[in-house]
Amino acid sequence: MSSSSYIEYHGLLLPHISHSAESLEYAENFSVEDTDVFAVTYPKSGTVWMQEILPLVLNGGDLTPIKTIVNWDRVPWLETTRLAQIVDQLASPRGLVSHFPYNLMPPSFHTSKAKVIYVMRNPKDVFVSSYHFHQITSFVDDPGTFDEFMEKFLEGRVMNGKWTDHIKSWKRAELGDRILFITYEEMVQDLPASIKLMSDFLGNNLSEEVIQKIAEQCSFKTMKSNPMSNFSLVPKKYMDIEKAPFLRKGIAGDWKNHFNSEQLARFTSVLRKELEGENFSLPWSLD
Repeated sequence: MSSSSYIEYHGLLLPHISHSAESLEYAENFSVEDTDVFAVTYPKSGTVWMQEILPLVLNGGDLTPIKTIVNWDRVPWLETTRLAQIVDQLASPRGLVSHFPYNLMPPSFHTSKAKVIYVMRNPKDVFVSSYHFHQITSFVDDPGTFDEFMEKFLEGRVMNGKWTDHIKSWKRAELGDRILFITYEEMVQDLPASIKLMSDFLGNNLSEEVIQKIAEQCSFKTMKSNPMSNFSLVPKKYMDIEKAPFLRKGIAGDWKNHFNSEQLARFTSVLRKELEGENFSLPWSLD
């Protein structure tokens, strides 16, 4: 695939298969409700995991949607073509996901009281996950070698632009108590504690028992075996999960199996430079 796989929108490359001029206009004019909750991520940072967790936190642990509705309809993307088709079926409070940077959120988001859970993941793991994703999907560019893809990633010539731009846009957003920052690593380490954090943030105050039930349902093992969540229903021409499963490992720190010392030095020096002078610190060491 060439870069004709993408459409460009405010400088970002977005996959043609799921985005159109119409869907992006629809997103711009989308009427955000005060009760809406957005899980926002840079791609490969735990989006699909949040499509599993969020509805359960919002509905008090009722497993029905997780077992009967595919994840991309259960918690749809704000910016993709699918939203307009299914928006009327979404129960309130609505859970939505987005890969948008803060500045591309619709005007109605800024004037609403809608909340955001922003999931951050160690950028080295984001990169490795993205590299594998590009190898099994037909609707994004061929990644080339690990080194070639790293240059693309660092320059932002990949889906949704630079990782550093994305995180900076949301870290600078002055949303007060409307935003919760959580890391993928925290979720891997202690999922019940992370679910409790989300539940308290959303004012749902779920019981310990319900939190445990949600954590079990949203474990990597359970999700991997749930056809509504593991992307096995995506046609093979778009995603060949025989090459490798979409839900690959679900762990933190897999980057250590991929980077050599030169690659690591290159990767971290670029990120350091781009985050210089920012008033937030990252929850992981870049080395």
